[in-house]
Amino acid sequence: MLRAIVTSSDSVPSVPGFRFAGVTAGIKKRGGPDLGAILAERPIPTAAVLTTNQVQAAPVLLTRERVSRGRAQLLLVNSGCANACTGAPGMRATVSSCAAAGRAFGVEAEDVLPASTGVIGQLLPVDRVKAALPLLKAGMREDGLADFSRAILTTDKGPKVAGVQLTLERKKVTVVAVAKGAGMIHPNMATTLGFVLTDAKVPPALLRRLLRSATDATFNALTVDGDTSTNDCIIAMASGVSGHAALTSTGRAVSRLEAAIREVLGGVGRMIVADGEGSRHVVQLEVRGLRTDAEARRIAATVATSNLVKTAFFGQDPNWGRLIAAAGRAGVRFDADVAQVHVGDVRIVHRGVAVGPEAERAAHAIMSGPEYSVRLTLGRGPGKARYLTCDLGTDYVKLNADYRS
Repeated sequence: MLRAIVTSSDSVPSVPGFRFAGVTAGIKKRGGPDLGAILAERPIPTAAVLTTNQVQAAPVLLTRERVSRGRAQLLLVNSGCANACTGAPGMRATVSSCAAAGRAFGVEAEDVLPASTGVIGQLLPVDRVKAALPLLKAGMREDGLADFSRAILTTDKGPKVAGVQLTLERKKVTVVAVAKGAGMIHPNMATTLGFVLTDAKVPPALLRRLLRSATDATFNALTVDGDTSTNDCIIAMASGVSGHAALTSTGRAVSRLEAAIREVLGGVGRMIVADGEGSRHVVQLEVRGLRTDAEARRIAATVATSNLVKTAFFGQDPNWGRLIAAAGRAGVRFDADVAQVHVGDVRIVHRGVAVGPEAERAAHAIMSGPEYSVRLTLGRGPGKARYLTCDLGTDYVKLNADYRS
């Protein structure tokens, strides 16, 4: 049984084998912490899931190259500047900042992985990064994750951290995830910087498999606005200092660790959707009754990303016609005459037609709350899928209209 231990950065415990820091380097236009680091005691197993956007930022390209070796020791993360679409100067800036960080921390340059988030098209100010490295090094602490979590934020309302403790092979193991994200959120790889840290002893290939599986079930099943960024990455590191024997590719311990990684990524993923720029409602969308899970997921993704559906959520309007119409354009065959729609436990559509005004009034009351579920049953097949989404309102437009100003 997994036991949740944190829901905010201020209460997070240390993860054995790691130190953290976050400082102000002057990268963000509006000020505040904007440079963070995660340091392991030595090069350790590392895996990453990176953006599928065809336009990829320099830090993504460099991390993709370096993480292929399956190890890293230092993560260097900045907010306020994506360093994307900056050409050769952008790559030189990323390489130079990582090399300087490596020298400052006594880490081989190839064992430094970069990550950046912020405005696209702006070149990383390398001089500011280098000038802040002594302060960053001096701030490294085992209990410094709260500082790191604040340094990676952009339009977020606050840090996003979740963790669990479990027992593997009779040894206590900690798994923690920290992330940022509020806008440009959509699979594949919801727009975010995310980091999973554990003291479990996991070989690189297994860590990569577990991370991909957990990401697919969590970050690739949530959306805020349908945009996938140039900088998305989730990086996992395993210090291996918990003391248990190295995990093999299968077994109960592996299943428990995978469940833990899925739980912490799911936790911070839910925080991201709840923090969706201007959002007021988190909606767990479930689609059932299709021939396969893949068909159900395709419909769920289409409905969850529909602007008409999301604005109905904003208006607390049980406009089931928008739900059914979005499902109908997903490219999956189903019989609309058997469709059922539930908001929470209230059925508003039965066999393809409205139940009536009283049911919709009850659904409206449910939709007035901060979090609720919507279920579409579109047949009698075994296929099902879930998607986490939110409403889309006027605050989203205002925030993104002023993002660069």
